[in-house]
Amino acid sequence: MRTLPFRSVWVLVHRYVGLAMAAFLVVEGITGSLLVFEGPIDQWLAPQTFAPARPGVAPLPLSVLAERLEASEPRLRVGYFSIEGPQAVMRVLPRNEPATGKPYPLGFDHVILDPWTGRELIRTREGDLSAGPANLMSFVYDLHQNLALGPWGTILLGVVAVVWTLDCFLAVALTFPVSLRGFLRHWKTAWLLKWPASAFRFTFDLHRASGLWLWPLWFMFAWSSVMFTLPEQVYEPVTGTLFDYRSDAATAEAMGRRPQSADPKIGWREAEALGARYMAQAAAGHRFTIRRPYGMAYIPGWNVYTYAVVSSLNLQANDWNTSLWLDGDNGRLVELDLPSQARLGNKVDLWLRALHFADLGDSLAYRIFVFVLGMLTALISVTGVLIWLRKRTARVAHLTRSRSSRTSTATAVRRPS
Repeated sequence: MRTLPFRSVWVLVHRYVGLAMAAFLVVEGITGSLLVFEGPIDQWLAPQTFAPARPGVAPLPLSVLAERLEASEPRLRVGYFSIEGPQAVMRVLPRNEPATGKPYPLGFDHVILDPWTGRELIRTREGDLSAGPANLMSFVYDLHQNLALGPWGTILLGVVAVVWTLDCFLAVALTFPVSLRGFLRHWKTAWLLKWPASAFRFTFDLHRASGLWLWPLWFMFAWSSVMFTLPEQVYEPVTGTLFDYRSDAATAEAMGRRPQSADPKIGWREAEALGARYMAQAAAGHRFTIRRPYGMAYIPGWNVYTYAVVSSLNLQANDWNTSLWLDGDNGRLVELDLPSQARLGNKVDLWLRALHFADLGDSLAYRIFVFVLGMLTALISVTGVLIWLRKRTARVAHLTRSRSSRTSTATAVRRPS
């Protein structure tokens, strides 16, 4: 039995790993590109879910939005919510029905309000296509996050992300010249597209060169995908080994020691007032600027409110980068989370999130770049499959010719003279 050379073994590993991942990367690349412009696409598909813009008019206080929604629908309580442009996006949870002790069957998990009036614009369940165009991008997000398969889909994508991360290194290593003599001169060809060239040669060069030029970004997207899909199993142990890092699991463990309460002693309005006061003190002490309130939540399992603002410290225009937690019973400050004060490993988290979500201070240029990169990810996955098909077709044709030749020779030998 013939033994394959060491390099050939790794070529086969890269080939078949790439084939196994191709369909996943096509789906993730295309859906990721669409999600870069989720807001504008949503507004085009379902303009009724966006409030008319009111330039120069401040939105209602966060607490007022939460109070009005809970008063209008006593079966629910507000979870996480935030003001994102012309929408107040409210994540809601069912309260328990007094007679049965079981959660009310709401039939929805999000409510979108007009942030200036509190008027309800739509009730919807995330990823539910039966809601029509208004939920299409929500379904695309569900597809991107877990293939619309729930927790098992998340685990499957997590495995793909780990394999993709490792394959990033293998793919680069396979572009290295076999010999160290004239290494840079020979390696240079791997970075270039030969032109003019046959369709196969161009496809091969495109696959190899794009993998080199875009390697840092593809590695970042692969590893950040691990962060979102397998945080406790893979990402947090690795990051904790490399950097000073406080994992989400460690935070949950610390907060989990607090007494649980479905009914905090202080309400939304007092929590917002205290949160704003603590945040103003933090801004003065740490020298940053508060631009606007962003969002709030109450977490019954930890008996804490969280309050977030958009500040000059934020990497992302829309996220919980600058936030704090306060006690739901006495209003004391439990924790202050500032990007500038985060541990090194947690700063890596912040950067990975901002880069992955195409939100670097809401830069349009970066969003366009990530949109193109997502489409290129799908394209390069397809070129890998095309290269394999072309080589496989050539191998099959060669074997067919060889067998035919051997058969003809054997027939000639056996034929009587």
